[in-house]
Amino acid sequence: MSRDVLTAGLRSLDLPLSDAQVSQLLDYLALLQKWNKVYNLTAVRDPAEMLTHHLLDSLAAIGPLRREIANAELSGRVRLLDVGSGGGLPGVVIAIVCPQIDVSCVDTVGKKAAFVQQAAATMGLPNLRGVHARVESLKAEQGGGFDVVCSRAFASLPDFTGWSRAALKTGAVWMAMKGKHPTEELKSLPADVAVFHVEQLQVPGLDAERCIIWMRPAVG
Repeated sequence: MSRDVLTAGLRSLDLPLSDAQVSQLLDYLALLQKWNKVYNLTAVRDPAEMLTHHLLDSLAAIGPLRREIANAELSGRVRLLDVGSGGGLPGVVIAIVCPQIDVSCVDTVGKKAAFVQQAAATMGLPNLRGVHARVESLKAEQGGGFDVVCSRAFASLPDFTGWSRAALKTGAVWMAMKGKHPTEELKSLPADVAVFHVEQLQVPGLDAERCIIWMRPAVG
């Protein structure tokens, strides 16, 4: 049943995946459910809700992410940082669906970073790693920085951009996944953060508002 719901959602999102990738997504969901019983990685516990609220919710961002990467004409492997990743959402999903992207999931909670490491090992994802750290401690000069820094329901836009700015490489963008349009947060952004696109998302099977706020450091 879960595979049927997932494949129907992928069709709705116009996101063709291989059978192996669909299996990896379901394996990840099963691993998340298993660890969640002990480590409380997510408040959502019902398997059907996990599929829509976590997997399909994260998958809805793949098309927009691919478009922005193409528009940026990035050369070489793309590096993405998922801030406050928790149980690996959307970072693990991105690593499965986009093997050409190197994904680092950073969280201040050690057990959550350890879970991402376990997911990478279990599913054979060499492009995924869990990082136990505060995002403020990640500096671009240490590893070349990240092309995309994303978050999903993590913090206010001013806090997210302020805490993660040092991890951006030149020309990088922020991708903030939000629920309702965050009008007040947008008004509170500092002048050195430029919003260049607010994108509405439709998540299959989820009757709730979702959007992505695309930002970059302002020039000048």
